[in-house]
Amino acid sequence: MDSIILEAKGITKKYRQTLALDNVELKLQKGKIYGFIGQNGAGKTTFLRMVTGLAFPTGGELALWGKTGEKELQEQRKRIGCIIEGPALYPSMTAYQNLEVQRLQRGIPDKGIIDKTLKMVGLADTARKKVRNFSLGMKQRLGIAIALLNTPEFLILDEPINGLDPQGIVDVRNLIKSLNKEYGMTIIISSHILEELYNTATDFILIDHGRIIEELSEAELNEKCKQHIAIKATDTNKAIMVLEEKLHTDKFKVMPDNTIQLYDFLNDTEKVAVELAQSGVIVTGLTVTGDTLEQYFLDKIGGGKRD
Repeated sequence: MDSIILEAKGITKKYRQTLALDNVELKLQKGKIYGFIGQNGAGKTTFLRMVTGLAFPTGGELALWGKTGEKELQEQRKRIGCIIEGPALYPSMTAYQNLEVQRLQRGIPDKGIIDKTLKMVGLADTARKKVRNFSLGMKQRLGIAIALLNTPEFLILDEPINGLDPQGIVDVRNLIKSLNKEYGMTIIISSHILEELYNTATDFILIDHGRIIEELSEAELNEKCKQHIAIKATDTNKAIMVLEEKLHTDKFKVMPDNTIQLYDFLNDTEKVAVELAQSGVIVTGLTVTGDTLEQYFLDKIGGGKRD
């Protein structure tokens, strides 16, 4: 049971005549990065607000670390950090001052946590800079710093890369992966940028019209999307030998045009390229291809669109 961070049992939420969440059943396991995927109005933010205590279910039961009941849930929420619908920042203050306000409001006794958190998100050198002069990426990182101030075990990020430039997106992605790897933090991220979720998450939750329509791991997604590394080489047989003898994999097939479709090492194409090169194989093409997460999601919900 200790491995289950969150469990939703038949959670529903109604706003007047609108059913925002419809009998949601969900379990989140410790140490994973979950990509939460759904269109506008699908129920993502409603569910995340419920987890953080900003909204309450109409029916069903929510458990955090196995605890239920509103008093117990409020106690367990102290172990959660979150950004829901954008961080609230004081533009006339520095990053340090913003975190000091948050520290005092939350009654966190350790003042040294501020410098530690700023360093964690890459804002240690912004001591005198006012937040009004921050780039959007810096503001997002400061928002994440606020979420991290209580050293949470579970981090909830609602649209953390909205409006960021490519470098800002990469910075936030690397930060999320670092928090997961170095601190064992369980993280759930909702985003409309599905390609970025694919590059970040270890597991995926698809929601549509308030219902969870599928949960799958990265490996399961790759299998369903037929993700693979397409390898073109001047000597196909020699390339096959490298895959079998150097990379110890048989998860590939050779297409009629001699392109090798490798279903392994999808997150480590560099290793494949290095092994082929060191074995004297001349590679003329090496790309990850297949259906995208976006296309898979659209196929899953029937390609429909709504506001």
